[in-house]
Amino acid sequence: MPETRTRCYWGTISPLMERYHDEEWGVPVHDDRRHFEYLVLDAFQAGLSWATILNKREHFRRAFAGFDPVRVARFTQRTLERLLQDPGIVRNRAKIAATVTNARAFLDVQAAHGSFDAFIWQFVSGAPRQNRRRRLKQIPPMTPQSDRMSRELKARGFRFVGSTICYAYMQAAGMVNDHTVSCFRHDEIRTLGAGRA
Repeated sequence: MPETRTRCYWGTISPLMERYHDEEWGVPVHDDRRHFEYLVLDAFQAGLSWATILNKREHFRRAFAGFDPVRVARFTQRTLERLLQDPGIVRNRAKIAATVTNARAFLDVQAAHGSFDAFIWQFVSGAPRQNRRRRLKQIPPMTPQSDRMSRELKARGFRFVGSTICYAYMQAAGMVNDHTVSCFRHDEIRTLGAGRA
């Protein structure tokens, strides 16, 4: 049966991107391990395409202990050197080291706020922002909320958390609904957000 649903253009590029678009992107996240996963992946995306990172996602999952921040925080220099030899991930020394630094900062936030989720959702007052963009070019690369998030994360020792990376994270984690209004997922995600509010 022919596909009749309209998607955001980027969700039509490949079967993997379509699945991510249809099942994950924009769904509100309230699980700390998934939050950490998105922080890791979005940091590695800096300067690269999301398709590149998505294609390597399972390699990243294996390399970074299933995105368990407790285990990643204990990575040693020997582990970092081993990861630099892993062809399945992006072998960038600064990003690999930042992942360990961020895991430790992530645990500090959990200790201070009870969960990373409780901390991170404050930047949208606890509920997803429901945008109504008609075209992809109307979606900004950053917002005042992502600017504030970036400042707060940097102050807590996180790295590779510039405002653009933070906004990409907010989109992935469902803190904002940036599906275009013509996309079938826009209203579905809005309903999910309303259920949490």
